[in-house]
Amino acid sequence: MPDTPETRSRQHAHTRGATAPAGGAHPTPDRPARPMEERPIPPDVLGPPARRRFPGLANQIQYARRFVERVLGAGSPELTTATLLTSELATNAVTHSSSGSPGGKFEVTVYTAPGWARVEVRDLGSPEQPRAQHRDPYDVSEHGRGLDLVEALAAKWGTEPRADGLGRMVWFELAWDAGPAADPAG
Repeated sequence: MPDTPETRSRQHAHTRGATAPAGGAHPTPDRPARPMEERPIPPDVLGPPARRRFPGLANQIQYARRFVERVLGAGSPELTTATLLTSELATNAVTHSSSGSPGGKFEVTVYTAPGWARVEVRDLGSPEQPRAQHRDPYDVSEHGRGLDLVEALAAKWGTEPRADGLGRMVWFELAWDAGPAADPAG
């Protein structure tokens, strides 16, 4: 079976109250998804996804952020959030998976639609499943808050094994009011 968003099943998916993009084809339940629940990509995705592979080095995280920034463009109201969350997932890939080993790599994929974006970070996996830590906000330790940020700021997020069996994918979605479509004749 091909490794496409439509054929992937979700092992862990998390949501918070967000609105669906135009077309209403992308469900946004107010509860966590059931295991194996499909998360289809909306039909109004703008072209093929943008995808880039990075060496599994800490200095590549800034390039992953810049890649997402270029794909979404300066006009996106969620640009800052998207780059922050990408940085968190890329850091986790390099720090907590085999992607940070010599010769390791991670891949960032960005899907866009009016009022919606999805960023996926694929890594080479580890024995531990990524999960939010739910740390005390007054805890001053420097580590362990990346997925807490993702959970707090993303409309949805989740993790699943890669279809090829080589690692995992952690993803998040952002949704915003796309506003009225511009009149091309105006």
